[in-house]
Amino acid sequence: MKRLLSNIGWLLGGRGFNAVMSLVYLYLATNALGLEGFGHFALIIALGQAITGFANFQTWQFIVRWGASGEGTPDAPDPSAVRDATGFAMALDMLSVVIGIIASGIVVLTAPGWLALPPELYPLTFGYCVVSLLSIRTTPTGLLRLRFKYATATFAEAVQPAIRAAGAILAVLFMPNVMGFVIAWAASEVAVAIALWIAAIQEDRPDPRALSLWRIPAKYPDAWGFVWSTNMSGSLSIAGKQVIILLVGTFGGAALAGGFRVAAQLGQALVSLAQTVSKALFPELVHAKAGALEMARRMANIALVAGVLAVVVAVLGGRWALATLTQADFSAFYWAMVILSIAGAVELIGASLESLLVSAGRAGTAFIVRAVPMALALILLDAAIDWNGAKGAAFAVLGSSSLAVVGFYVAILNLSEIRIEVDEAEGDVKAPPPTI
Repeated sequence: MKRLLSNIGWLLGGRGFNAVMSLVYLYLATNALGLEGFGHFALIIALGQAITGFANFQTWQFIVRWGASGEGTPDAPDPSAVRDATGFAMALDMLSVVIGIIASGIVVLTAPGWLALPPELYPLTFGYCVVSLLSIRTTPTGLLRLRFKYATATFAEAVQPAIRAAGAILAVLFMPNVMGFVIAWAASEVAVAIALWIAAIQEDRPDPRALSLWRIPAKYPDAWGFVWSTNMSGSLSIAGKQVIILLVGTFGGAALAGGFRVAAQLGQALVSLAQTVSKALFPELVHAKAGALEMARRMANIALVAGVLAVVVAVLGGRWALATLTQADFSAFYWAMVILSIAGAVELIGASLESLLVSAGRAGTAFIVRAVPMALALILLDAAIDWNGAKGAAFAVLGSSSLAVVGFYVAILNLSEIRIEVDEAEGDVKAPPPTI
């Protein structure tokens, strides 16, 4: 638990720096581009991140799961296990890039029929999608998390917000349009990928001869099931919110998408915090085995307190933040921001529950629990926007998050390994520690 809190501390420090730098770029972009221009920028970024999120496998989880196997210890993993897991992860990353570029071409070619972007911005959109795919960095992130090098990862990841903020300043000075800000964003993606790889190879230098899509599945029969389950769950978590922005733009126009993006960035900062908690918690749960439930329970209690405080801050300081950081047109999105902050608090509570399910080998269950509410939200989004604009879209997100967290809780209650652990804690049975 001490190491977990230390790792979360490093991750939160990085998130804090990221948040400050994001406010710089948000202030510059919204004031330079205006509501509609920022909407165009938001749609391009959302499309690139959605495609990358759907194509990208969560290879950091594979490295943590299979790299921690073998005869090694948490502090000194088995080199052969790390080598095989890394080769599998890198092969999947290459597959992601190929699939993603093909998907990007198809989506951009069909986008004029459904996406509210001027025709001259479509080549820029495709270019950003390609850069985002080439900057996939889950494998080096996994190598650092496997060895609990969260401090190193935090310093490497700080490159992204720093480059993004510096690029936004240069865009305002020399290219104050959508292209300038997209180029700044793309440059930050490339820079952080390079920084993470440099940090990762200091610990484990990947062996190109280990590249293989078959070695790990041959050793672990359930490997592909875990790969597809975590990929789909990760896609929903990472790309789902980008799809929401794209559909808001489709149904409500670029201006509504721009305002919703600002509301989401300010109000759903807790979603990023939830992902931070999940990333730090997953390796610990894999190693903790029989103590996983108690660790997840403690983190959920901490998350509850943090979530309530964050919602209070959003309610009391949201109007000031919108008035200070953006143009007057964005102030109409205050209540959408508050609703999204509540959704973020719910996600924060659910992060430990979802990680517990995945660490227990129930990635497929976690995906289903996440997918069904997300599908309902997307189906009802058009009606929600017609009902109450950005607030309606925010309620759809809140409903999806709430249903998912309830589903995680019910799934854990029905997990036999977890029930044994609960009974042991209460002294009702004497069973061997569950194998996760």
